[in-house]
Amino acid sequence: MTALNSTHDPARRSWIDSANLSDADFPIQNLPLGAFSRDGAARAGVAIGEHAVDLHALFDSGLLAAGSDAAIACEATRDGTLNRLMAMPQRYASALRAALSDLLKSDAPQRARMQQRADALLPRIDTLELRLPCEVGDYTDFLTSLHHTERHGRYKGLADPLPPAFKSLPIAYHGRASSLRVSGGDVRRPNGQYRDANGQIVFGPAPALDFELELAAWIGEGNAFTQPIAVDDAHAHIFGYSLLNDWSAKSIQWFEQVLGPFLGKSFHSSVSPWIVTSEALAPFRKAPVARAVDDPPVMPHLHGARDRQQGGLHLELHAHLSTRQLREAGAADLRITKTHLDNLYWTFAQMVAHHTSNGCNLRAGDLLGSGTISGADDAARACLTELTNAGRDPLRLPNGETRTALEDGDEIVLSARATKPGAVSIGFGECRGRIAPAFVPRPTEVAA
Repeated sequence: MTALNSTHDPARRSWIDSANLSDADFPIQNLPLGAFSRDGAARAGVAIGEHAVDLHALFDSGLLAAGSDAAIACEATRDGTLNRLMAMPQRYASALRAALSDLLKSDAPQRARMQQRADALLPRIDTLELRLPCEVGDYTDFLTSLHHTERHGRYKGLADPLPPAFKSLPIAYHGRASSLRVSGGDVRRPNGQYRDANGQIVFGPAPALDFELELAAWIGEGNAFTQPIAVDDAHAHIFGYSLLNDWSAKSIQWFEQVLGPFLGKSFHSSVSPWIVTSEALAPFRKAPVARAVDDPPVMPHLHGARDRQQGGLHLELHAHLSTRQLREAGAADLRITKTHLDNLYWTFAQMVAHHTSNGCNLRAGDLLGSGTISGADDAARACLTELTNAGRDPLRLPNGETRTALEDGDEIVLSARATKPGAVSIGFGECRGRIAPAFVPRPTEVAA
């Protein structure tokens, strides 16, 4: 696990005032990495307060010692993505983080030079056209919340709501990387086949559209084909984390699902744009929640002493809902979910170890989703299906509206915050998406 260093110092402050606010997502102790477009070109950057550092311009500025690990790391991002940096040993990203922390701290010797580089320090994050932080080759989504899995099993009327393998291994399916999108913009309601209220199979806009609040891990250094990753080595292969909304068309998914989710999932998945690095989260490591005494023993390849000590995170996650009517009335969005990463039955290290246990190779930029992070409490239900007991108990909003599924114009905003006494709290930014109406399929032309 990453050791604490000067970049985690809770007394450290930045000369960028917005980074010193108590509720700042991106204080100097965070420094997450992402990508954006600037003058038509892709750029990689680092968020600090309400601003961002352009790493391409930083490399050209001469503020990093030539030939240093920090400069090599910065140069690796010149193509506008993080893939090359993510594939490098962690010491390079760590050196870049340390160099940036020293440049941005309030008593930085090079503060004046950095302040003069208007091309390196961009005015505001909210004016940037954000992009996916890297090219994603593969996307795997897990199913690791016992409460989420058990509830859905009950909704489907299964005699045993938990799959037989659930407590023996982290269950997952192979998602669709091509439809991953960065936070913001529209989420188009998909068309598909489903069974209507009369039991007829129809094709059309999915009526039961849902969000799913998840955390995603980004793979850094991969593993060689046929060579598994040991569970206690897995964190060295996780570059960092983002929020993930694995939008789900439940009506399509529940009808089609035989081999696993397909078109009910592959139409859109949203990720927050900034990768909070594993190093930034080092102060918030904790032991994962202990298993029940009557649970089956963990297989040796999924059991690691370090993972049992530090495989969890002090991380609280939220989902907020706004509707068209609420926005038109000027009303604030409504928090509908408050959950915690403790609600995962498996750790991310166990997910990585299981994924590679058969020799499957992971590559830099691969994305692993945690699955919906639902807890036992009603407030910790992390999708509308659970919040409404599969539609039997509609969610009632303050303005009188009700929801059993997302309607066109509804917007979901995910957020998360790592907190621990003695450490500066850090956030993940937003993962936002608004439901847009389905496309109307063109009628099939019949030859005369």
